[in-house]
Amino acid sequence: MSKSTVLRSGTTAFHIPFITTSSSFEFVAVLRRQAGKLDAFPEVQVYNNQDDFFSHDLDLVIITSPNTHHYPYAEAALNRGKHVIVEKPFTVTSSEGEKLIALAKEKNLVLSVFQNRRWDGDFLTIQKLLDEKKLGRVVDYESHFDRFRNKLKGNAWREEDQPGSGVLFDLAPHLFDQAFVLFGKPKYLSADIRNQRRLGNTDDYFELRLDYEDGLRVILKAGMLVADKGPHFTIHGTEGSFLKYGLDPQEDALRAGKNPANVPAGTWGTEDESLWGKLTTAGTDGSLNVARVPTLPGNYTGFFENVAETIRSGDHSKLIVKPEEALLSIRAIELARISNEKRAAVLFQ
Repeated sequence: MSKSTVLRSGTTAFHIPFITTSSSFEFVAVLRRQAGKLDAFPEVQVYNNQDDFFSHDLDLVIITSPNTHHYPYAEAALNRGKHVIVEKPFTVTSSEGEKLIALAKEKNLVLSVFQNRRWDGDFLTIQKLLDEKKLGRVVDYESHFDRFRNKLKGNAWREEDQPGSGVLFDLAPHLFDQAFVLFGKPKYLSADIRNQRRLGNTDDYFELRLDYEDGLRVILKAGMLVADKGPHFTIHGTEGSFLKYGLDPQEDALRAGKNPANVPAGTWGTEDESLWGKLTTAGTDGSLNVARVPTLPGNYTGFFENVAETIRSGDHSKLIVKPEEALLSIRAIELARISNEKRAAVLFQ
């Protein structure tokens, strides 16, 4: 069992419910600015001092602080001999990520990034469809994370003018990571990054295009002024198409106070049938066959259990979300900013 602790600022809705409902973890401490015990976990030690916190007997630190704090907190934890999970984005620069990777290797410690969207039910379903070649050779892949919020969110550091803020750092790590898992690194990247609401000084919209040597085109988009949302995923291939509306239900369930242990067995991460994706494929006679594809259950627990198993076994090759993969998304964000400034595609390197 790994003794786990959380460095936090604001919500840990996406972490505490999983480490407290798993036999692989013991939740023992928190570092935060506010004094006083956690109401839901009075047995957990709360620290306001970093040195005292890192002196606690623990194995794993989960960092959920603002993005600019990811690097210094992760560096401190690794130097104190702790395994580390960092909330996405990994870091705010690729050079910071490279230093953390080198330090984790030097200390022989597990370092991972919470790329939880790999465990979204719709993404797991798409992986299965592509593995089974249901669409043939994929030629077009488009993924959106759209919202409607036409005002700034009060007291939200993500909407303040600082490194690592804005929609690009908030949502592009998810979209890049999923695309890279499916298709690998592209040859070229082009980006259009904007402040559409004209509020504050951070970006609130992006469209990213990845071009691959085999002709595949990937479009990744996010915006804050999308009141009528289109498909979350649109994929076209030589043998058919797949369209999927709606987001994975795990996020809403967590915000509502649910977790894998307090819902009926077998229901966590399951999606309503009305949101199943539509698969259209070509028949041998030239006709088109349309079918609804049941969405596989989402399972964020899988991320945490994989980290726990990697720590227990000492076999770092078992780690699913490797820090080098998360670093690739940070490098992609840097290239996106360069492309946006140049108004041109850039070589992905």
